[in-house]
Amino acid sequence: QVQLVESGGGLVQPGGSLRLSCAASGITFYAYRMGWYRQAPGKQRELVATFASGGSTNYADSVKGRFTISRDNAKNTVYLQMNSLKVEDTAVYYCNARKMGYDYWGQGSQVTVSS
Repeated sequence: QVQLVESGGGLVQPGGSLRLSCAASGITFYAYRMGWYRQAPGKQRELVATFASGGSTNYADSVKGRFTISRDNAKNTVYLQMNSLKVEDTAVYYCNARKMGYDYWGQGSQVTVSS
């Protein structure tokens, strides 16, 4: 059974930092392209950061220079370091594992940026 379990969300003030973690089980982790997406109230789910083929990374323009995606294949875990957080970063953040024919999602982790 595939499980993606996010952790690390919470409430933070503008300008603060959080690190999200996503622990994967039930998949051959290194073979999957891992990524983070988010969905704010009333909006569509959008890409935040992903690993592309060859190990390169893609970021949404809105988070470039502030967020960093990383992975530890030995721990089957992907991370999202979020710095200089803004109110508009408030959303539910979802972990995604994808390869041809397979697409898995975590349950989501709430991130709220507010003073």
